Amino acid sequence: MTPYSGLELISTAVLMLDERLQVTYANPAAETLLAHGRKHLVGAGLDKALPGNDGFLRRVQQSIDTDGGFNENDLLLDLGGEAVHLHCVMTPIENDSEARVALEFRELEQQLKIERESRLIEQQQANRELMRNLAHEIKNPLGGIRGAAQLLERELPDAELREFTQVIVKETDRLQSLMNRLLTPNRPAHIEAVNIHEVLERVRTLLVAEFPERLSIVRDYDTSLPELIGDKEQLMQAVLNVARNAAQATDGRGEIRFTTRVERGVTIARNRYKLALAVVIEDDGPGVPPEIAERIFYPLVSGRPDGTGLGLALAQGYAGQHEGIIEFDSVPGHTRFTVLLPVRDKAAL
Repeated sequence: MTPYSGLELISTAVLMLDERLQVTYANPAAETLLAHGRKHLVGAGLDKALPGNDGFLRRVQQSIDTDGGFNENDLLLDLGGEAVHLHCVMTPIENDSEARVALEFRELEQQLKIERESRLIEQQQANRELMRNLAHEIKNPLGGIRGAAQLLERELPDAELREFTQVIVKETDRLQSLMNRLLTPNRPAHIEAVNIHEVLERVRTLLVAEFPERLSIVRDYDTSLPELIGDKEQLMQAVLNVARNAAQATDGRGEIRFTTRVERGVTIARNRYKLALAVVIEDDGPGVPPEIAERIFYPLVSGRPDGTGLGLALAQGYAGQHEGIIEFDSVPGHTRFTVLLPVRDKAAL
């Protein structure tokens, strides 16, 4: 175990430098940020790790000479020919035989993304508790309403009047089904090894059956992906809800693309994972209305007049139970939802 083992899983990029500005250590997040492997970085000068940033190098050297540090909230660096805004902290190190200072970098965009994810997860937890309590309160009197309507139907001699009681029964059953859907995510998870492509193929079969005429589903799978450990039915329902939403957005006549990829060094709501599976569902529909984009995963928020607004909320809840998250970006003609699921050991669930 290295003395810096605690830095291996954090999302902040960390470089350790000696007094000659040579890199003595780089964590995986630094490899990702600088687009260079650790073998290339360690032993190289900071001018090689960050070429084209002479002003920043002079500032680092000055801080080493004065045995000081600095905290820059909006540092602009050239990374591979691209200007990137970073939050940077330089800290002197004591009692280290090699390193004199530690440099910490975090992309401002990534920091905002992490904060958005954290707020989304907190909101999902609050929504789930609220909707569960609300569902219980609504579900309790539904049985009484349905029973009273059936008793009333027996007493009514007129067939036309009995039709009204049938409306009450049918609408009560519809509300009962809706409440059951709200309460379903709280059942205990059934943990097993899950092949994500089996999940996607089941979803594809269901969509083809539901929209048999002109819906086109294109598959771009990475068949080398590892298995997930999770609840297969919950994962299928999460993917199905997102994919059905995409199909409905195109009125069942557009193109949907399923893509699977592996992502390394992923941060989800401040938690760092070595490996995650990305399931991308794209459609060529009109896109998410801007006025609901920030609330698209909230319960009862829908862009369709006949939508319940539960599909994406439930999907996000299922993903959250697997420590994952669902993200999206949308413009007219192209909407992409990404279901990001960390790969974990069974004992981690």
